[in-house]
Amino acid sequence: MAWAPPPSAAKLYRPNSYVSLPAELDPATFDTSPEKLRAEAERLAIRSRLKRQYLLQLNDPSPPAVIENPALIRWVYAKSQNVYPTFRPTPRTSFLGAVYGLGPLLFWIFVLKADRDRKEKRIQEGKLKPSPISVFF
Repeated sequence: MAWAPPPSAAKLYRPNSYVSLPAELDPATFDTSPEKLRAEAERLAIRSRLKRQYLLQLNDPSPPAVIENPALIRWVYAKSQNVYPTFRPTPRTSFLGAVYGLGPLLFWIFVLKADRDRKEKRIQEGKLKPSPISVFF
């Protein structure tokens, strides 16, 4: 009797009757037009060529000083040089900028002022002896 591998999870999958499938997974909405399939094949070919090129550089016995990863270069460009398309000034980001920029400053001003006022009040009541050396005259 010949041994057969177990069926894959995709073949064993049955949709849940309580939850509807999202449109991306619904077989009735798949776009299998020839242009889309051709574009997908081109993207796959580009990815495989880039991966092969990177792996060849990585496993080269005499590697170059810097191995360039095109995906990493694109990511760094998007995060540093190309900031405007990835960040939009909105009321929420302006508010968060003010909170993170001014919030700690205002907090420490309040804490130090409250501590100084409390100490001054205790000195005036006679409960605390003023220190003979003062940094601020």
